[in-house]
Parts: sequence; C-alpha cells; structure tokens
Amino acid sequence: MNRSSEVDAWLANYDNPQKELVAAVRLAILGADDRVTECVKWQAPTFVYKGNIASFFPKAKKHASLMFHKGASIPGDWPSLEGDAKDGRSMKFADAADLAAKSKELVGVVKAWCDQQDAK
Repeated sequence: MNRSSEVDAWLANYDNPQKELVAAVRLAILGADDRVTECVKWQAPTFVYKGNIASFFPKAKKHASLMFHKGASIPGDWPSLEGDAKDGRSMKFADAADLAAKSKELVGVVKAWCDQQDAK
C-alpha cells in the first residue's frame, strides 16, 4: 500500500467527526490498486495515478466525500458517482456500512481509472 507520511500527518491533524470514515475510505482506495499513490493537494488528501483521481472534500461533516476530478470520463457504470458537471463527479459515504456497501464499486472506479490511463 502506497501510504504517504504527508497524508498520515494531515489525517493526524484532521479535526472532523468523519475522521475515522475518511481514514477507512483512504485505505480502501489505496488497497484497490497498487498503482495508486497519494499526496496532499488543495489542502486535502488526493489520490493519483498518471493524473489526479480523486480528492477528499475535507469540510464535509455529515459524510466522507470524494471528488473524482474527471469522473465523467471513467469508463463503466458507476451509479454512486454523482453530479452533472462536465468532468467531475462525487462519491459520498454516510458511514462504515455505506462504505462497505459501495466498496466494490469504489475499487472498480479506481481500477477503471488506472486501466484507462495505461491504455493511453
């Protein structure tokens, strides 16, 4: 797993009621594909592979929220990717049970992004 000490430090200082859920989503993404790495961009953990995959929206207090920067172009059927912007899509997790229910889809989105980047 490609954990970053920079993100570890960010998470240690993250004061939010969703801290535990954000940490769990982080591990799910990093465990989805060995190609994925992480860093802090835009004052939030960001997951990358040949470009930005997704960033947390750190101010969300009722759920953990990820912004998939080019989510509209990720191949596949991903019903949990929400939004109608030209490029971006978001995926929200209400709690640990919601993450468990969406984990297969989250892994699929991350793998589809990585595979798409490798095909370019």
